[in-house]
Amino acid sequence: MLRTSLFTRVNGLSYKSPINVMKARSCSSASHNPLKINRIFENNKAWAKEKDVDFFKKLSAGQNPEYLWIGCSDSRIPAEQITGLQAGEVFVHRNIANLVCNTDLNVQSVINFGVKALKVKHIVVCGHYACGGIKAALAPQDMGILNPWLRNIRDVYRLHEKELDSISDEGQKSDRLSELNVIEQARNVIKTAVVQQCYEENGYPRVHALIFDFKTGLLKDLELDFEAILKNIKKIYNLTGQ
Repeated sequence: MLRTSLFTRVNGLSYKSPINVMKARSCSSASHNPLKINRIFENNKAWAKEKDVDFFKKLSAGQNPEYLWIGCSDSRIPAEQITGLQAGEVFVHRNIANLVCNTDLNVQSVINFGVKALKVKHIVVCGHYACGGIKAALAPQDMGILNPWLRNIRDVYRLHEKELDSISDEGQKSDRLSELNVIEQARNVIKTAVVQQCYEENGYPRVHALIFDFKTGLLKDLELDFEAILKNIKKIYNLTGQ
């Protein structure tokens, strides 16, 4: 089967990535199939038809969500559907393995806007079992451009190395790392200045750590002790000015 290589420039550096030309052509032709995109418009028309005029008046007036949801990009976990929340009730940010990195301006901007402008009362970090990002971080191989991102998960492994190494079953180890990762990312949310300062002034937002189970369809509360963590991290991460 014919194979070739492409060179992609990222930040001035060249990365060599082998691709299957025949597969790439197949994907390209499929992506330009008008019938595929038409499904979205048809579904949108049906959705809009079901709503009354007041629904869209309310949407046009602006958003006032009580929740900020930081979740995984996995297509099987739509925040509104699994929580039963409606449009305008949850402000959503998603990325691979629901990470909250201090150098990621995307997630930091979402947190800042959610807390300062939208005044959300709850910030939920939600992961899920059988997470592809977690499994990739556990794999001892070069993931190319994903390496810096996955390193954040591997750092969580390092923090809990003894516990995770005691788990022989790979599936159980991955799921436990998913839980630990959610807790660590929730802790990263608490480390931010905007969350600390807003909570100091208003008593909100509170941060929660949840995980979704595909087998049951249920969310599990990992019972993050928000106030205890906030108190403990202030020795090093106190950004309230007090």
